[in-house]
Amino acid sequence: MKIASCCLVLLLSGALLARGGDWPHFLGPRYDLHSDETGLLTQLPPAGPPVLWETKRGDGHASPVILGDALVFIHQRDRKEEVIECRDAATGKLRWEHAYAVEVGQNYGISDAPRSSPVIDPATRLVFTLGNDGDLIALALDTGKVAWQTRLDDQFGPTPVFFGRGSCPLVLGERLIVNVGSPGACVVAFDTRTGKVLWKAAHRWGASYASPVPGKVQGEDRVFVFAGGMDDPPTGGFLSINPANGNIDGEIPWRSETFASVNAASPVPCGENRVFITEDYGRGGLMIEFGADFQPRIAWEAPDLSCQFQTPIHHEGLLLGFGGSGGLLLCYEVATGRLRWSEPFIRLLVPWQGRDLPVNLGRGNLIHADGAFWCLGENGTLVHLDVSPSGVRVQSAAQLFYAPETWAAPVISNGRLYVNQSNLGSRLICYDFKAK
Repeated sequence: MKIASCCLVLLLSGALLARGGDWPHFLGPRYDLHSDETGLLTQLPPAGPPVLWETKRGDGHASPVILGDALVFIHQRDRKEEVIECRDAATGKLRWEHAYAVEVGQNYGISDAPRSSPVIDPATRLVFTLGNDGDLIALALDTGKVAWQTRLDDQFGPTPVFFGRGSCPLVLGERLIVNVGSPGACVVAFDTRTGKVLWKAAHRWGASYASPVPGKVQGEDRVFVFAGGMDDPPTGGFLSINPANGNIDGEIPWRSETFASVNAASPVPCGENRVFITEDYGRGGLMIEFGADFQPRIAWEAPDLSCQFQTPIHHEGLLLGFGGSGGLLLCYEVATGRLRWSEPFIRLLVPWQGRDLPVNLGRGNLIHADGAFWCLGENGTLVHLDVSPSGVRVQSAAQLFYAPETWAAPVISNGRLYVNQSNLGSRLICYDFKAK
C-alpha cells in the first residue's frame, strides 16, 4: 500500500511540473488527446493558419513532444541513422541533436522508420526515445547528453516486428514503462534516472505498436497495454498491469487472425473501470469493464470502429474514431455501445491549387482543444469540427499541404499547431494557431 501511495505521489508531482500548454508525450498532457489551451482559432483561413517556421525532416511517423520552450522529435536520416533533435518550440532554432546508426529493414514494401514519439519527464528533465532497432535512450533535455541507454534485444532477447519498434514509452513517477515484447519481458519498468530494471511483466504476447497508457481500476493506478505484433500464429490482446510491481491483473485476447496485422491503436480509458481497444484487421473495437475483483470483462463490441493505428478519443460519454482507412467518423455511447452516428464527409471540399479538392480524411487523427475538435486527415487536410451526440458539423477546413501518409497525430501547444508532413518533402511545420 505504501509503495502504491508513493507511486501516486510521484506521478502527481511530475504532472504538476508540466504546464498547461505542454504536450510532453504521445496522446497529450493527460494521454486522452485533449488540450487545455484556449484562445485558439475559431475559423481556419482557406490556405490554413500562418506558418511560423518549418524544418526539413527525414522519414518517420512520430509526433513531436514539447515541454516549456523545448520541442523534441525523432526521425530517420538517409536510411542509415536515427536523429533526435531538440529545437526551440517558438522559432525552430536547433538546440542540439543526437544521431546513431541503425539498420533499416523492409516488409511489404514499407521501410522501417521511427513511429515511437519521445517522452519528456518534467521531474527529471530527461527525454526518452525508443528507436526502430530497440535503442532505448535517456538524454538530458537541456544539453542532449546521454544519461543512460540500452538496446532492448541485447538486454531481453529479440522480438519480431514488422517495421521496427514503434510503441511509445510511458513515464509514471520514477518508472519508465516499455512494451518490450521479449520472452519473459512483455512489459518492463526501468528506473527513469538510471535505467535499472525495476520489474518485468512476463507474458506470451509480443511487442505491438500501441503505447501503454495510465488508467484507474477500482480507484487504483494501472497501466493498460495492448500487445501483439509479428507473431505466427497471431496472438495478442489487452493487459492490465499494476505499475508498482508489474503484476498482471487480467487479460483479454483481441487480435486479428491475419498474420500481417498488428495491434497499433493505444487503449482509450473511458472513465474509471472502463477502457476501449481497437484493431483494423477483422475484429474491430471492444469496450472493456472491470469488476470489483479487478478482472477485465467485455462490455460491448464495435466491429465497425476498426482503427489501424489512429487512437480514438473519449469525450463527455462519447467515443469517436475513424473506422478503417476510408475516412468514416463513428460516434458511440460509452455506456451502452450504441452507435449514435457515422459521417463519411463525402461532400466536403477544400480549395487547393485553384480547384476544389474532395476530402478523404482516411486514417484521421482527432484532438480536442478550446471546446472544439480538430482533425488532421492523412493527406494533410485540417478540419475544425463541432461534435454533439446528434451529429457532427464542419466549421471550417483547409488543405495545409497534399502529402499521403501524413499519419502522425498533430500537437497543440502554447498557441501553436505542429504537424508532421510525411511525404513529398517531409517537414515538421509550426503554425500560428492563436485567435486574431
